[in-house]
Amino acid sequence: MGFADPAAFSWNLVSDGYAQPLLVTHAGDGSGRLFVVEQHGMIHVVENGQRLATPFLDIRYAVGSEGNEQGLLGLAFHPDFESNGYFYVNYTGLDGNTVISRFQVSSDRNVVDALSEEHMLYIAQPYSNHNGGHLEFGPDGYLYIASGDGGSGGDPQNNGQSLNTLLGKLLRIDVDAEDPYAVPADNPFVSGGGLDEIWAYGLRNPWRFSFDTATGDLYIADVGQGEWEEIHRLPAGSGNGSNLGWRYFEGTHPYEGTPPQGLELDFPVVEYDHGSRCSITGGYVYRGTQVPAWNGVYFYGDFCSGEVMGMYQGADGVWNAQVLWDTAALITSFGLDEAGELYLVDRNGGIYQLQANN
Repeated sequence: MGFADPAAFSWNLVSDGYAQPLLVTHAGDGSGRLFVVEQHGMIHVVENGQRLATPFLDIRYAVGSEGNEQGLLGLAFHPDFESNGYFYVNYTGLDGNTVISRFQVSSDRNVVDALSEEHMLYIAQPYSNHNGGHLEFGPDGYLYIASGDGGSGGDPQNNGQSLNTLLGKLLRIDVDAEDPYAVPADNPFVSGGGLDEIWAYGLRNPWRFSFDTATGDLYIADVGQGEWEEIHRLPAGSGNGSNLGWRYFEGTHPYEGTPPQGLELDFPVVEYDHGSRCSITGGYVYRGTQVPAWNGVYFYGDFCSGEVMGMYQGADGVWNAQVLWDTAALITSFGLDEAGELYLVDRNGGIYQLQANN
């Protein structure tokens, strides 16, 4: 395995005109629709290549987006969305605190009644930044939630390492067993020692995580403090109770404090320093069919530099990473459609798809 020639491929504009878009995803319902999340609290539908005039969801009245990192930050559709109509969002409310809510579509699959909202989980935010916000259903059917360390700088409350707060964590809940949710019996701290919802900890500001659709491996991109951006990979079947290191480490580099004797840390498999870069945006392992030369490569980018990077693990176990394209985008997210094709979200307003040059 290796990298294909980037010059033979381009990121082509497929939809435009969005206000600070942060995410693109699909519903998994066979409709082929794309859903674009705008930071201020709207979700739009792209169907047959056309953006529909009426928003899928408009909750601007409930979303606080005064801070640069606040807003409507996450969207995930239930694995059985086609039959139950449920989807989930993660946003900062008008008070600045995190809200995880469930909505349900009505008979009109392209417009949601905002009054169908059911609040599931609140997380108090001590500062306006580092809200995390990403949501994904794992191969196990559970909902995973990324939470930042609460903000400021240097994690002053040491939330990343504390097991008594939901901040600085990857959470894992069961949205089917109870209302509003239950905790899976195999979560690491259900028998004590930490909050039930915690799956992994030691995160600063995870900005996008994803599961490899072929292997189930979990990739987490964590935004660094001042020097290092990092990507963790937790192989399928692992990760339960993993400590990802913050704030003892920024990437693989000591930051503050000394880990207790015997504490096991899960270090990133890839990291990069700043220079013209500032903030990692995590992506996906490509498993589509339109650009098969990229099969198995994990794509990620940097918000400031606009660089799109890729990485893969060689047969020798060594991770290979390199810059593939230098774009002018403010990369806020990557996304997949139902066929597994890869998209890039530019905060300037455009959605781009990775395609082969003719």
